[in-house]
Amino acid sequence: MSQPQVSSSGAPSSVSDACDVFVIGGGPAGSTVAALLAQQGRRVVLVEKEHHPRFHIGESLLPANVELFDRLGVRDQVEKIGMPKFGIEFVSPEHEHRSYVEFAEGWDKSLDSAWQVRRSELDELLFRNAATRGAQAFEGCKVRDVAFDADGATVQAVMDDGAKRSWRARFVIDATGRDTLLANKFRCKQKNPDHNSTALFGHFTNAERLEGKKEGNISICWFPHGWFWFIPLADGTTSVGAVCWPYYLKTREKSLKEFFYDTIALCPVLADRLKNATLVDDAVHATGNFSYSSTHATGDNYLLLGDAFTFIDPMFSSGVYLAMHSAFDGAELVATALDQPAELARAREGFEAMMRKGPREYSWFIYRVTNPTIRDMFMYPGNPFRVKEALMSLLAGDIYKGTPMWGALRMFKVLYYGISLANFRRTWAGWKRHRFNIRDMGALKGETILKSD
Repeated sequence: MSQPQVSSSGAPSSVSDACDVFVIGGGPAGSTVAALLAQQGRRVVLVEKEHHPRFHIGESLLPANVELFDRLGVRDQVEKIGMPKFGIEFVSPEHEHRSYVEFAEGWDKSLDSAWQVRRSELDELLFRNAATRGAQAFEGCKVRDVAFDADGATVQAVMDDGAKRSWRARFVIDATGRDTLLANKFRCKQKNPDHNSTALFGHFTNAERLEGKKEGNISICWFPHGWFWFIPLADGTTSVGAVCWPYYLKTREKSLKEFFYDTIALCPVLADRLKNATLVDDAVHATGNFSYSSTHATGDNYLLLGDAFTFIDPMFSSGVYLAMHSAFDGAELVATALDQPAELARAREGFEAMMRKGPREYSWFIYRVTNPTIRDMFMYPGNPFRVKEALMSLLAGDIYKGTPMWGALRMFKVLYYGISLANFRRTWAGWKRHRFNIRDMGALKGETILKSD
């Protein structure tokens, strides 16, 4: 007789099961919402198509993440795997100096630090925590179909050993990241018309880091075709990536490794820090389709979290925070849907607004980050009208707590428009260059990280 399937929580399950909530995707959003709902006493199934630990990019966290880790009860575990991060270094080829800013300069002085983490370690930690909290967690389980009806949904999946599984769920949560399972199913995914970027990245040993307290800070370095990240990790490796315009990656006629090194050479400061560094496993990755959004994040019996709903350029390291924050609010929405359905319509409106708020606030800066005016403001971060404090609060992830920084942030934008108008020719040239940069170039040759079929 065949043995029953055993979840990561150790609980056996039959070939077909019923649950309250079915969560698809074992990243930060999915694992967080699964843990929270299980703690509510819900029957929760959490599935991940791969096996932890698995590779994922996006290693930089925000100070606002810390409170969420506290609420999940995993802060100490995250701190053990993390590299302390107190601020940001900005490097521009058009400026001789480097700009250093700290999160403690923000409006809320308590949001003073975060960590850089290997996502393979963080994601596994959060996945195991969900199982510990009571979620039935499966790895190597790929969802093939979700069929909705008035009472919930039937989920069809296949294990990596070929075994087929079926679940009946009252509510379904899509936390599949860039796979965007439900957004593709409902054809509600839309390409962002205002931004289009690609990325090329790898990990290095023996990279030259900043000294002292700044060692763990992220460095953002502009170059002619985009910008670089430089993220130091606790194990001594450093994540380095180039976020660049699609046209630039389209020019590649060499191997990814050779092209990556040629790209690094375009940023002398970064090249100097990597002159004695070694590329880990000779592995360089490329990915495109960076910016998209969905028309909606909720239905009567489903919701989309994190990157499953929208993805924005990762310049300000907001991805993990926005995903986890959406999971906390998503858990409350699910509770409303299951326990107080009469209140669901209003709850959905609030959730939809929340899901758009974070990406919208960050995107204003992301769309303009290569503009010479915004670059000057980042390289000379003065604090008239407390605009620097407001900016650092935004970069710390302080966008949902009600901190009274929004007037100062609006003043930052007023200053931006004023400086841009005063330098009209430069601004106009920058705008035309941006429109040229974001044009669609089609599929990328050699792209190694693709959405699933």
